[in-house]
Amino acid sequence: MNRLTTPQGTFELARFPEHPRDPFQAWDAADTYLLQELADPETGPVDLSGTVAVVGDRWGALATALAAHRPVQIGDSYLGRRATLANLARNELDRDAVDLLSSRDTPPDRIDVLLVRVPKSLAFLEDQLHRVAPAVHADTVVIGTGMVKEVHTSTLKLFERIIGPTRTSLAVRKARLIFATPDPALPRTPSPWPYRYELPADVGPASGRTVVNHAGIFCADRLDIGTRFFLKHLPARGGAARIVDLGCGNGVLGLSAALADPDAHITFVDESYGAVASAEETFRAGAPDGTEADFLVGDGLTDLAPGSVDLVLNNPPFHSHLATTDATARAMFTGARTALRQGGELWVVGNRHLSYHTHLRRIFGNCTTVAGDPKFVVLRAVKR
Repeated sequence: MNRLTTPQGTFELARFPEHPRDPFQAWDAADTYLLQELADPETGPVDLSGTVAVVGDRWGALATALAAHRPVQIGDSYLGRRATLANLARNELDRDAVDLLSSRDTPPDRIDVLLVRVPKSLAFLEDQLHRVAPAVHADTVVIGTGMVKEVHTSTLKLFERIIGPTRTSLAVRKARLIFATPDPALPRTPSPWPYRYELPADVGPASGRTVVNHAGIFCADRLDIGTRFFLKHLPARGGAARIVDLGCGNGVLGLSAALADPDAHITFVDESYGAVASAEETFRAGAPDGTEADFLVGDGLTDLAPGSVDLVLNNPPFHSHLATTDATARAMFTGARTALRQGGELWVVGNRHLSYHTHLRRIFGNCTTVAGDPKFVVLRAVKR
C-alpha cells in the first residue's frame, strides 16, 4: 500500500488483490497529473458539480480521489472494481460515493466532465468513446490522461474523430494530458465492435467456428498464435467432466472443449467484462445444443468450490497493464490447484522462455511437457 497526495487530499491506495511485496503502485504520474489539472487555479479549477464520468480508472485512484463528487466509474476490469471498493473502504469513504459501471453497462444519459485514463488497447478506447459520446454535450469538459508511451497520434485521432477538436499538454514526469472539445455536429457512427471472424480449418474441433471479440480482447482481429498452438494439443476427454477455461478471453478454448466433449460442463472465467461477454457470444454461436456452460467475471477461480473441477485450460497473460510479470500466471496456477479434484489436470500454454514449468512443479509437485515448438510449450500438471 502507498500514500497518494493530491490537491483533493491524501489517500492510502493499493491494487487488488493486495500483496505486501507487490512492487507496483495503484497509480502513476498520469493519474496525479490529471488530478492536479482538475484543481489548477490557473486553468480552472474544473467544475465538478455535474455528472463526472471516469473511464478506465485502473485501480480506483481517480475515483477515490474524486469520491466527494460522486463520480461514475466505467471500467472493464473486475480486479479494478474490487480495488476501487477496497480503496474507498481503507480511506473511510462511502462505498456508494462511486457508481460502478462495467464496460458493458449503459453509460449515464448526460456527462458533464469526462475523464479518460488512456488504456493499452486502442480498440477499447475507440469502443468506450463511442459508448459515452452520446452523453457528451457542447459544454462537457473532456480530459484524457496517459503516460507518454501510451499516447500516440492514433490516440489523439480517436478523440478528434469521436469527440471533437483535440490537443495535448506538455509532458510532465513522462505523463501527458489530452484535451478534447466536444463537437455536437460530429456524425454519430456506431462502434465497429464487436468484431467477428472464423477460425482456421486446422485447429481441431472448433475449426471454422465463429469467434466474437469485444474491444480490448487480446489479438482481437485474429486467432493468436499461442492459442492456435494450444488448440491443436488439447486433451481428449469423455463423460460429464467439469472443465474451466481460465482467463477465457474470447472463449475459443472452452468452445473447443465443448465440441470435443458435448457432455462436459464448461465454465468460462475472466476478470474482463468484455472477455466474458465475448466468450458467451462465441459459445452461443458455435457450441453443440444442450451443452452446459457458466460465464463468470471474477478473480480467477475463487468463486468455484475447492475440489470441484476436472480440467483447467489456461493461456495466462504475462502483462499487467504495461508491466511484464508472471504474478498473474502464478496466482492462476495456485487457484487451479485448489479448484481441481484429486487427479484433476491443469493444461497451460505459454511462451517457452517464461519457464512456467518451474512454477508448476513447485505448486503441483509435477509437470510434463505435452507439446512444444521453438516459441510455445504446452504443459500438464496433475493434482496428486
